[in-house]
Amino acid sequence: MSSDQVSVAIHELGGAGRPLLIGHATGFHGYCYLPLADHLSDRFTSYALDYRGHGDTPKPSDWEVDWERYGDDALAAARSIAPDGGLIGFGHSMGATGLMMAARRDPGLFDLIVAFEPIVFPQNAGPSGEDPSPMVQGARRRRPSFDSFEQAIDNYSSKFPMQMFDPEVVRLYVGHGFRPAPEGVRLKCDPELEASTFAAGASHPTWDQLHEIATRIVVVGGGDEMGPAQVAPQIAERLPNSLFIEQPDSNHFGPFIDPAGTADLIADMVP
Repeated sequence: MSSDQVSVAIHELGGAGRPLLIGHATGFHGYCYLPLADHLSDRFTSYALDYRGHGDTPKPSDWEVDWERYGDDALAAARSIAPDGGLIGFGHSMGATGLMMAARRDPGLFDLIVAFEPIVFPQNAGPSGEDPSPMVQGARRRRPSFDSFEQAIDNYSSKFPMQMFDPEVVRLYVGHGFRPAPEGVRLKCDPELEASTFAAGASHPTWDQLHEIATRIVVVGGGDEMGPAQVAPQIAERLPNSLFIEQPDSNHFGPFIDPAGTADLIADMVP
């Protein structure tokens, strides 16, 4: 149970071995990482949480987006899976930020976190509601419903960025990210919540707290010329126990485009 009495959904994605907790990117959900978990099934028992308002974790009716609460959700999930610590974490974008927040609050929880382009900026240096980024604008324009799951899959598979994704990731995104509705199927993650999460991405204090995170963090950055990829090496520099890995041929959606390659990266980082 997280703050605000939120019951955080945790999905067991299979495998055998030490526990691995996966934190998802904004607007997505834990099941999107099942192909990645499948590639790690001989080394890890993988779990994925759904942050509040995403997937199967409800959004409190009176809650306004506050990234600190995403950290609460990650902390609750990690403690549920590994109350005695020793956990490995993989976080993607917002998911990486949530795991890092949890590691700062409970230093014994994680042995290692692989953080793929975490959303950590100097406060108020990122996108804002006053000057919306393309991510904010895109989320607000997101179509919330379709006639069927099949129509949604066809739609996403034909458009950027999901046309680049592993097809199974798209199927999982739709299959577990939509629910039946009178009009057909409807997104579980409300587009306005997704937009508000993007807009608030630089409002949390994690940048100024990076020096407090003792956990070993492997920060991964892709080849995008702006955004989280450009900040990733600076994040690694501010962390006391970190390694930076650049993947110039990747981008912010790397874990969805190449789940097998991302799985290999995680496995290589764990002794």
